[in-house]
Amino acid sequence: MPSTIIAKRIYEPVEESDGTRILVDGIWPRGVRRSEWPKGSWRPDVAPSRQLREWYRHDPDRFDEFVRRYREELDTREGIADLLGVNGHLTLLTATRDLEHSHA
Repeated sequence: MPSTIIAKRIYEPVEESDGTRILVDGIWPRGVRRSEWPKGSWRPDVAPSRQLREWYRHDPDRFDEFVRRYREELDTREGIADLLGVNGHLTLLTATRDLEHSHA
């Protein structure tokens, strides 16, 4: 299990303390070249489903219900075990501007 898990925007500079960096968005972020991204570091399989993203629409008033529904989705995803198996620091990356109300 990771010693720490933090969330950051993918556009923030890389820091040594980030440890393993995994992009957890279902859609590839604008302005980021896939060719420069390490293989296996994008995990769209642990991102919220399209239906859940469309329902939520980053509305802070829906955040608590979003969290409940997203956790239910994660219970059925095998990829979450891979993330929990990371040693050291784990940084979950997202393009979302509002980290406080994001899935990351």
